Amino acid sequence: MNGTLHWVFGYGSLIWRQDFPFIDARRARINGWARRFWQGSHDHRGMPEDPGRVVTLIESPGARCFGRALLVDEEVFEHLDHREKNGYERHDVRLFFDDGAVDGVTYIAPTGNFAFLGEAPLIDIVEQIRRCTGPSGSNIEYVLELARALRELKIDDPHVFEIESCLLS
Repeated sequence: MNGTLHWVFGYGSLIWRQDFPFIDARRARINGWARRFWQGSHDHRGMPEDPGRVVTLIESPGARCFGRALLVDEEVFEHLDHREKNGYERHDVRLFFDDGAVDGVTYIAPTGNFAFLGEAPLIDIVEQIRRCTGPSGSNIEYVLELARALRELKIDDPHVFEIESCLLS
């Protein structure tokens, strides 16, 4: 460890799948962003010819996105930058905890990146998730694990829970 610590905001798989060392984890939120299943996953939950759908953040004035902030040593970014390589970029954000705020970073797949799928009818999103599998597992597992982790953190996300409900029906 080199001693420089950073808060990383997780709103998707970073909430429930930490395959890197971290020092602390806390429920947090960022303002002005909404979690959406609008990013393609060619490398984890789908394949190049049939990408799965994973979450990204979409600018949304007035929105609040809750997730988990992880305190990490700077050396962890080498791993995270590789893990989040499929269209994601590191962005500075202001993280809000119940007892204060800090500066941090998160990974956002901006609109226009090569893997961005964008908005689609709910049934199309669900069917794509239902059929896709990649090196990290099924796309369904991603949704179910995210929904489980959000409930554990007492986070309500109608977009995620509606997709989960469709997958389970």
